[in-house]
Parts: sequence; C-alpha cells; structure tokens
Amino acid sequence: MDAASLRCAEVVRTQGFCFVHADAMRAALATMGGLGDWPAFAASWETLAPDTYLEKTGRFRRRRHAVFSATQDGRIERQPHQPHFQSVAYNPLQGDLERWFEPVHDVVASGESFQAILRYAVRFFGPLASDVDRWRIEAHQFRIEARADAAGEPTPEGVHRDGVDYVLVLMVDRRNIASGTTTIHRADGAELGSFTLTDALDAALVDDTRVFHGVTPVTAIDPSLPSHRDVLVVTLKRWQETP
Repeated sequence: MDAASLRCAEVVRTQGFCFVHADAMRAALATMGGLGDWPAFAASWETLAPDTYLEKTGRFRRRRHAVFSATQDGRIERQPHQPHFQSVAYNPLQGDLERWFEPVHDVVASGESFQAILRYAVRFFGPLASDVDRWRIEAHQFRIEARADAAGEPTPEGVHRDGVDYVLVLMVDRRNIASGTTTIHRADGAELGSFTLTDALDAALVDDTRVFHGVTPVTAIDPSLPSHRDVLVVTLKRWQETP
C-alpha cells in the first residue's frame, strides 16, 4: 500500500475515520490496477434504478447493489444477487427488511475502476482486522437528486452506523449541488469532524464499529437545472454464512 494510504490507515486506527483527497486516492487506485474505464464507470450512474422502498416514505434516490466475497490475499468473487438487510438497530427507517435492489451491471462490476476500488478497500482495511480471513463486501451505487421543490437526502436515516466493520465512500460525480457535508460523530452524538466530498475520487474511510456518520441534505445551486450527487459506497463485514 502507498505511503499516503498507510498514514490514513493509522488515522482510522486512532480516530475512526479519514478523509482522502482525490489526488491521493487516484494515486492509490493506480497501484490497484488503475482507472482506465473511469468515464464508462461514472456514466453507469445514469442507469440506476429508483429505490422503491424509499419512495414509500416520500423520499427519492436511485441505486444499484452487488455483493462480493474477498479473502485477505485479494481474491474477490461476485456473489449471487441477494437482498440488502440491516436491522432496525442500525436503520430505524427501513430496518428488519430484506430490500431487493436492481443489481450492478456485470460490465460495471467487472470493470477496471470497480475492481481497483474493491481491491483497495480490502488492502486498506485488511491490516486493521488481521484476524479476518474472508470479507463480505456490499457495493452500492447511489444517486441523490435535489429538486426545485425539495432537497435531496443522502442519509435519510440520519446520523447512523451501517452495521458493518468498515465503510468506503467514494465521490463519483457532483453536479449543481450545494452542501452534502459528511459529519462524523461519537455514540453520544458529539461531532468528531466534518468534510465535504466535492471532487471525483474524494473519499471517506470509516471504522463503522467506532463512529457514526451522516451527510447533510443537498440543494440545487440552480433549481432550473438537473442536480445530483453520485457516490459509490463499499462496506466490509466479517464473512458469515448467514449475513
């Protein structure tokens, strides 16, 4: 792993989270295979499907989902399509519900950029939990749109934990958007830090067992124009035969 990532891993070890600027993340991903298909990877957010579960609460976002397994030596295998599940303890808005989302397209999941990001997540977080032989990885493509009459909610469940071990949030595209500030909190609600993912490849790396996180609502800078916040969220959890 490159020197900047090693420093960031130590920050995660000590404080539970780290912000990585796009330049550093680009350099780190270059060591994992590169981003040769990035334009096609980023364009795949145009094909995300509506989150029908969230629509039932009067909110709106688009997403696709995929599950992988990974070993500490970096072998990553896509798993059969399956639901995303969080207990109500972690997601009071939609917990204790098997949510089936449209799958990440195969050509995207097997592409150079997607695979480099997965390899990086395993390489980065693996040394922080050296006793783990196998990871369950969930990858979520999210698009949050701000409308003329309503702000977009990147984290409609509020400040929360995801119920996993580690989280990587990677900015893919941000267009005509204001706010969307990530905040990190202790269990008692005290804020530990904040930052805004603004450039493509800006990233947040989070120890989900130690800190809570949230993102402030986003609004359109020019309400007459389309606006969106596109991110890839990758979570790692110790493998269990039953998630």
